[in-house]
Amino acid sequence: MEPIHQQSAIGATPALHPCYSPEAHRHFARLHLAVAPKCNIQCHYCNRKYHCSNESRPGVVAELLSPEQAVKKALAVGTVIPHLAVVGIAGPGDPLANPGPVFATLRELHVQAPDLLLCLSTNGLALPEHADALVDQGIHHVTITINCVDPEIGAQIYPWIVWQGQRVRGKEAAKILIEQQLRGLELLTARGVQVKINSVLIPGINDTHLPEVNRIVRKKGAILHNIMPLIARAEHGTHFGITGQREPHAEELAAVRDACESNAGMMSHCQQCRADATGMLNEDRGGEFSMAKVEAMTIDPQEAMAKREAVRTAIVRRLEKTPPTASRSVVVSMRPQATREILRIAVGSLNGRTIDAHFGHLRELLIYDVSTGDVHLIERREIARYCHGATTCGDSDAALEGAIRALHDCALLLCSRVGFTPWRALENAGIEPNSEHGGEPIDDALRAVYAEWRASGRLAVSLNRIQSISA
Repeated sequence: MEPIHQQSAIGATPALHPCYSPEAHRHFARLHLAVAPKCNIQCHYCNRKYHCSNESRPGVVAELLSPEQAVKKALAVGTVIPHLAVVGIAGPGDPLANPGPVFATLRELHVQAPDLLLCLSTNGLALPEHADALVDQGIHHVTITINCVDPEIGAQIYPWIVWQGQRVRGKEAAKILIEQQLRGLELLTARGVQVKINSVLIPGINDTHLPEVNRIVRKKGAILHNIMPLIARAEHGTHFGITGQREPHAEELAAVRDACESNAGMMSHCQQCRADATGMLNEDRGGEFSMAKVEAMTIDPQEAMAKREAVRTAIVRRLEKTPPTASRSVVVSMRPQATREILRIAVGSLNGRTIDAHFGHLRELLIYDVSTGDVHLIERREIARYCHGATTCGDSDAALEGAIRALHDCALLLCSRVGFTPWRALENAGIEPNSEHGGEPIDDALRAVYAEWRASGRLAVSLNRIQSISA
């Protein structure tokens, strides 16, 4: 078996791409440009909505852009956010079903902002015919969504594709799509492009099959595999949402990742971003860059590029002095920890350094084991977001239940804020919510809480509870 290819050097391009590096997403921003409205396949989990500012999921954008507008927006974002490292095209349809505007945008960006990494996400159907053009346009990274390598399974995910001007359905459609995806992957990796594979975990359909997908894409040279949970809610209008296809639990997601042959190159920090995502992975700033606001900005591309390069150099030097913790990029099984005097604590943090997150805004939990003199990040657990804007905050029972399941072996949850309803639900589940350390460095807060619990005798109670879970 060929090992998955990796680049760990800080100077290598994956280490600057927040979607490809578990460390880079803490330091570098990305921008998705919505210049690709058309798609050449239909997925049962997708519904491309436009003009939606309150949803955060793939296929959603606030406004579609022309190539000229897209380049202006990229230059504006690169001026205001000097830690911008990557500009990508991810929709809201498929970029390679819109080759005209997509390649026009890439060509101009390559000229006006040559310091920025360029990337693209695709379903892969049209990838083989455009592989050379992507390389010619300076594309550094490509993400291919591959949900299966078995047409029988694919027929349950894709109702149809558009192939050579005709709509093809069922198993034949899935067979064509899979062949194109795998050929495109081979062509790109042979040309030195860094390729990440996205797979949507769909319980009862491809959950037991994804380890085989992992084996195949690793063999063909993918550097990362991102297995992410299905988003299927009726209000989104997708087929799976309307028909009641359930989303996976956090435990199922971890189990499928663990079932793959190697954790090397397994991604666990994906935020399943919008097709116009702007800024850091955990803090979208798209509202600051509507085209009306962009048009009013004064931009000096050369000055902005010089500032970006200075900021990038400073970040890279800082990272070289502080090597990343290996455990941050590893997904491990969720096992209750009942040995020694260890307190398992979940933390809500968007920046990965301080306790800065409202519980309702979280898409992942940082799980720490804390003991006397030791604070150890053991895992990142993805959860469904409980709060989706002012109009839908606090009404997602399923999201709350899933978060509590993900916290099953934790004694506490530290966040900057926790609403009344989740606070009460957490307490009822035997998990203590704590918002007293908002804004503090994570390590300092964890040590303070551990010392308090140890002094009060609650540590022994927590160990008894965890031991009962283990039994």
